[in-house]
Amino acid sequence: MAAVAASGTVLTSIPALAAKYAAIVVDARTGEVLHEDDADAIAHPASLTKMMTLYLTFEALDAGRLTLDQMLPVSAHAQSMTPTKLGVRAGQTLRVEQAILALVTKSANDAAVVLAEAHAGTEEAFAQMMTRRARDLGMRNTVFKNASGLPNMEQVTTARDFAVLSRAMLSDHSKYYPYFSRRSFVYGGRSLANHNRLMSRYEGMDGIKTGYTNASGFNLAASAVRDGRRLVAVVLGGKSAVARDNRMAALLDDAFGVRREEAPAPAVARAKREEAKVQLASLKAAEKPAARKPAEKPVLAQPAVAKAEKAPSTSGAGWGVQVGAFESRAAGDRAVAQAMKQAPGLLRGAKRNVVEAKSAEGKVYRARLTGISEKAARKACAELSRTGHRCVAVGPNQKI
Repeated sequence: MAAVAASGTVLTSIPALAAKYAAIVVDARTGEVLHEDDADAIAHPASLTKMMTLYLTFEALDAGRLTLDQMLPVSAHAQSMTPTKLGVRAGQTLRVEQAILALVTKSANDAAVVLAEAHAGTEEAFAQMMTRRARDLGMRNTVFKNASGLPNMEQVTTARDFAVLSRAMLSDHSKYYPYFSRRSFVYGGRSLANHNRLMSRYEGMDGIKTGYTNASGFNLAASAVRDGRRLVAVVLGGKSAVARDNRMAALLDDAFGVRREEAPAPAVARAKREEAKVQLASLKAAEKPAARKPAEKPVLAQPAVAKAEKAPSTSGAGWGVQVGAFESRAAGDRAVAQAMKQAPGLLRGAKRNVVEAKSAEGKVYRARLTGISEKAARKACAELSRTGHRCVAVGPNQKI
């Protein structure tokens, strides 16, 4: 099958493959394989397919063939796609950036077709472009038949091939890669959460894509950064989303040399919920800006924060960034130090604050750098997120 797939020949007599576990972990910079398990076994990619749709979209943006604000027509074929989808209808239009975010977060099949038809006129022609680009990148055993990953027995790949694509996405399109770390996307008045739930609980993970069909099982291509080292990993054929995510976390921990405890401490779970709350508040503020109000004294959620983060005298320097919420002060100190090293220019002069925050469930330690402008805070978070660090810009009056 691998030889047939590599040639690009149409597969006409091969039955749908049963989901089978396969995995690979690779150093993103060097390409060194750190772990592999049946990495060349032929499998179905499911919605990992959308990574190639996005790769070609990013190429078109760089070449000027598309722009982020360009409105793309929605065809009857795009409307006919089965869920998951946005629900766009024939005759409507979809902005390119909206389509990108729809693929990243919602894994919208109709948006994938909209992009495909904008590239090549038809989804079939675009799938041929996808396969040719796969060969150019060295994905020897991959054949694409559609832009979305919807079931097609002739659409096949391997874990190794998607590790190749993951590395190419990072090296060739680093400018657009931060899209993959978006936690949600607002469309039609709805907030659509990213399907990659592991991003919210695995330190340093900033993408990339989940996938599932009955034939493929639960798939995930992921990338994470710790201590300046980036890894990419692919798990195919998971038995469930939780089992897949847990396996991915274990593989990355092993490759990073992280010592794992048998069960997470309750404080860790509380810290993760606290961080998710901060991120949600920041996303809502960013995606639906409130009307400007006269400057007022910052209202802070905890007395301890108010004591540690005295409001600066100039309104332009009342912002900060939160780089995590941790079970211990020492962990918060480390996160702040790493953030300072990663974005020294933007965070120069920021005040380091690791403060205890109490809730009904217990306590966490919020790690923040404060006393900077909104522009600096947002730029710092963009830089930190690009390199795999968690970061949320926090306004002076933001209650968290």
